[in-house]
Formats: sequence, structure tokens, C-alpha cells
Amino acid sequence: MRTEDAIIRPLLRIRDVAARGALYGLAAVPLLGVASLFFGDHYDRTTFLGVVGFFAAVMAVVGILIGLLFWSACGGDIRRCRDWRTVKGQAGPVTVAAPVPLRIGVLALVLCPGAFGLHHLVDSAGYDSWLYGH
Repeated sequence: MRTEDAIIRPLLRIRDVAARGALYGLAAVPLLGVASLFFGDHYDRTTFLGVVGFFAAVMAVVGILIGLLFWSACGGDIRRCRDWRTVKGQAGPVTVAAPVPLRIGVLALVLCPGAFGLHHLVDSAGYDSWLYGH
């Protein structure tokens, strides 16, 4: 529903943004598993999953903190990206940008344990190369 100033109502809520980010994170974990299959070497695959897990942990902290900071600075006037044309003033773009780092942070928060879980799964499934001399 649009108001007279063309803003889509209801405005975004933090719970809905976090839920969508968690859903994206859950969808990203199987994609990460498929992407890891493109690494032929066992060591490369475990390194890839470990690096993605660490990067996701850093992105979770940074994204959630910046998103919550932007969210609190907006004072409840959080708009969707489709409402970009309704932004007025110098501080207006923050109202549109606030959900983005929060959603990315929650996505990374879900992806981090998934990546580390896949890392440990692949690591435990690998063969002991030092035992066989390869």
C-alpha cells in the first residue's frame, strides 16, 4: 500500500529483515557445499571452507553492527530499496541503506556455522595423506 508520498507501507521491521537474512543464509549453505565440490584437492577444499567461514564471521559482526547503527539513526523510518525515489535530504539515503548491512550480517551469521560445519565434515571425511605417502 502506497501513501500520498509514494512510500510503500508498512515500513520494514527489524524482525522481518533479520528473518529474510536468515532465510538467505540457509539457502547459501547448500550453495557453498556445491561450490566446494569445484575444488579437486582435499586441502584446497578445506581451506576454502575455512576461509569462507572466517570471512562470514567477520561480515556477520560488521554487518550487524553497522545495520543496527543505521537502524537506530533512522528513528524507525526504514524504507525499502523501491522507495529510493522518495528520499529527500542528505540523511535520507540511510533510511534505505539500513536494512542492507543488517540483512547481510544475519546472512553471514547463518553462513558462518554452516561453512565451519562443512569444513569439519570435509576434513573428517578426507584420507590421511601422511599415512599413505601421497
